[in-house]
Amino acid sequence: MVMEIGARSAVRFDADAVRIHETPQILLCASLFYFRIPRALWKERMEQLQAFGYNSIDVYFPWNYHEMAEGEWDFSGERDAGAFLETAAEVGLYVVARPGPYICSEWDGGALPAYLLTKGLKLRDNDAGFLRYVSKWFDRILPLLKAYQAGEGGTVIGVQLDNELDFYDCHDPKGYITALRDMALQHGITVPLFACAGQGGLQQASGLVEKVVPTCNFYPDNREAEFEQKVLHYSDALAELAYPLLVTETNRAHYLLRRLLSCGAKLLGPYLQVSGTDFGFTNATNNWGKPLAFMTSDYDFGGMISPEGHIREEAYEGRLLSRLIAAYGAPLAQAAPLGEASSDTWTIAGDNERVVGPYALQLAGGGSLLFVTNLDDRDKEITIEKAGETDASATAGSSFTINAGRSLALPFGIPLTLWGLEGVLESSTAELYMAETTSSGVSLAFHTEGSGEISLKLQAPLEVVPENASAESSEDRLAITFDGKEDSFCLITTNDGRELKLFITDRKKALYFEGVDGNGVTQFGELERYSDSPEEAATDWRLSVFDAAAPLSAADEGAQLTTAKADYLEQHGIYRGYAWYEAAVQSTQGKAPKGVLIRQGSDVISLYAGGEYAGTVTPGGGSAYLPLSSNRQDGRLLARVEIWGHSNFDDARLPGLRLHAMKGIKGLAAITETRDLSRNWSVYRAADRTLRTELIDNSDSSLWPIVNFGGWLSPDHPAFEYYRKAFVASEGANSWTLQFKGIQSLARLFVDGKEVGAVHPFDPFVDISEHVTAGETVTITVYVERVLGLPSGQVHLYEGVEAAGWSVSAAEEAELHEHAESARVREASQTFPIYLEPGETAWLYASTVNSEAGAGWRAKVAGSGVKLTVLLEGRIVGRLWLPSGENRPVFSGGSPDSFYLPGAWYEAGKGKVAILLEAVDRGKQGRLESIQFISV
Repeated sequence: MVMEIGARSAVRFDADAVRIHETPQILLCASLFYFRIPRALWKERMEQLQAFGYNSIDVYFPWNYHEMAEGEWDFSGERDAGAFLETAAEVGLYVVARPGPYICSEWDGGALPAYLLTKGLKLRDNDAGFLRYVSKWFDRILPLLKAYQAGEGGTVIGVQLDNELDFYDCHDPKGYITALRDMALQHGITVPLFACAGQGGLQQASGLVEKVVPTCNFYPDNREAEFEQKVLHYSDALAELAYPLLVTETNRAHYLLRRLLSCGAKLLGPYLQVSGTDFGFTNATNNWGKPLAFMTSDYDFGGMISPEGHIREEAYEGRLLSRLIAAYGAPLAQAAPLGEASSDTWTIAGDNERVVGPYALQLAGGGSLLFVTNLDDRDKEITIEKAGETDASATAGSSFTINAGRSLALPFGIPLTLWGLEGVLESSTAELYMAETTSSGVSLAFHTEGSGEISLKLQAPLEVVPENASAESSEDRLAITFDGKEDSFCLITTNDGRELKLFITDRKKALYFEGVDGNGVTQFGELERYSDSPEEAATDWRLSVFDAAAPLSAADEGAQLTTAKADYLEQHGIYRGYAWYEAAVQSTQGKAPKGVLIRQGSDVISLYAGGEYAGTVTPGGGSAYLPLSSNRQDGRLLARVEIWGHSNFDDARLPGLRLHAMKGIKGLAAITETRDLSRNWSVYRAADRTLRTELIDNSDSSLWPIVNFGGWLSPDHPAFEYYRKAFVASEGANSWTLQFKGIQSLARLFVDGKEVGAVHPFDPFVDISEHVTAGETVTITVYVERVLGLPSGQVHLYEGVEAAGWSVSAAEEAELHEHAESARVREASQTFPIYLEPGETAWLYASTVNSEAGAGWRAKVAGSGVKLTVLLEGRIVGRLWLPSGENRPVFSGGSPDSFYLPGAWYEAGKGKVAILLEAVDRGKQGRLESIQFISV
């Protein structure tokens, strides 16, 4: 099958190759995200990539970056996606466009606008309501992609539909992808459409819809021993569908990309070779923690280019691989993997433990590349031999060294006509990584890790001149041997007077090889190095402490919303940033609250009771209890909530990790009584998991044994048990919540015979208030499926009074900046270290100058118990949470203790920095030790 749309597409995903304007191409494609890089640096990043051999970029287009609120579209300034595509065309990079609607990318909500969460839609499915909203997004973004697609003046060569749909519980992937495909076609997209599988579910990800190519994302351990076998399975499966193997995402190590190339991949797409920053409130939360994780503002998985634009060592590996690909050109772009049959043809002799391969890639027009990979941590001496043959001519060269953690692509039987000469490159133990053809002949560059041999089949040459090598001729065979201790060279003059030049260096020199000058001298560069010494960049540090127990917008009464009950922020049109919930507990009948229960809270909740700080928690959409340290009966409650970001995954382990999860809180209750209900439960042992209603109703249980909750010793695996207990609800309370602390069993809760729901191990709080009447007896029944060795936990009851009289206010980036400026009236000169009392908040100000190079700064922060929101000239450039107590979540994605100040955002070489400080450790002071500035 040829993946072609329209009359004659400029791009085709043929079964044997990707063809662009009829030219077969291997796409070496790096992620480069305009929304994570200042616009002034887009071209620089593209040129950096291109200089290190990449010919393509993949780019997501985040829907919620361009529609910040329903119907409010922005494609200007930093959000000018058209300008980004135009720049890519100017630079000459192909673009793999990924407009979603869902993109993942560890981005707020996977780029789905948060207002969608209030609409009752089935997200990412064949749902008419959801697709109506998607069509509004596609009406904006697809015309841009059409305008810049290949064949119409641009370089967009493919358009992805959704993203890793097989990770999501889509009920109708075929219908959903069909709908997205039809929208793309209606908007005039003629380049190929594709859908990527995140965990190998080609059908679940693409629906196997006509005119949509299934592609693969692979994230293995780079040294996974059976990786090629897995990839070849998908290569074969796609070949059956007449599609090429396109790897749209994978790890950043070129070691792994070589292994993918050996399996016939036509697109090599390492994810995030160009790092960036989640500016503003664009971070995500996801399941990379225990399970909750917050994504850092620094978005950096260690790729070739750092967020500030520094070239890393891996970039030189990329250039080496790109030169290898270019050396073999179209025959490699059209190559077919021999796959598992390679082992029937070739074997590895010698020290071959944890050496995989050889995997043969058969080039169009003749010859093969033999890929050999050393998975071990030590160097190996090996020989490649033809299976079942012992003749010396049946080896692919002499023995050679393959270093630890290396993957080599060695030539075998390559016609020299590929480079315009007669003859054959029979074999080489050194990797050919570059070929240059001129009117006078050909230069071939090889790298080696020790001694070895290059074997050529040539008609008797006129002259062979080796340097630091030896040449031995036998009939029409010429063997060049070298010891690898120093650079080697061989000049071969053929019968027609043309020259074949062989350059042989060690691998390190190959990495930094820049070319050959007019005198035939090889030129080498060196690794880019950057200063890590702190410099004086900031002066005039000043601090302004303000009331943490009041909303920032307290002075603006019109900014407050009043509501009878607490509800999620999205229901109030608040989609990002900070919010403040204020409420009061009217009466606790003279009982001083022992603590406050937060209901269904996320992401960061800092609680103040009667003006006193109670603590900061990150419940992940679940509930949390904060004890109070004083006996004050002031009923005022304030919760400062920060939306760190909507989940970019869908994980059922925590409510806040669902893709449809909203943010904020659903209520606060002043807890006047806590009871440990873990003891003296009646238990009934059942034979199977069939739910028996007679055991749930308040039937006679007088003969049931009395044990602690989950304490019945049973030989069953799993054990099916019913536990029952009664308590009398306290007078004056209107809130009752059970906590099944530490439970690791499946459980269903019933109150007075009515099912309340499942008990969730990661969110073990269950609100039973609507089933309870104050002063009356309440019977609890819990059906438990216990697995041997796993605890059922303890049961606690929280009784109290619900807060009422709610008001909600919010602040995004602009409001934070406005408050920072207004708070300057209280500022005072400040030196480090800075101490804040628990729960205290302050603005920290500094005046900074741009770095000497005009590229800005990397600021490294030291301290503990403090959260920081950093603004440069009114723009949020970083959000950090320094090491603190147990309520601090796992942070993932990049540096957790530094932020980037882009030089492009300085004005006349100067930049004002304002940092919102929050002391979040309940039991000790927050300490900001230092902020050091490293020149970019």
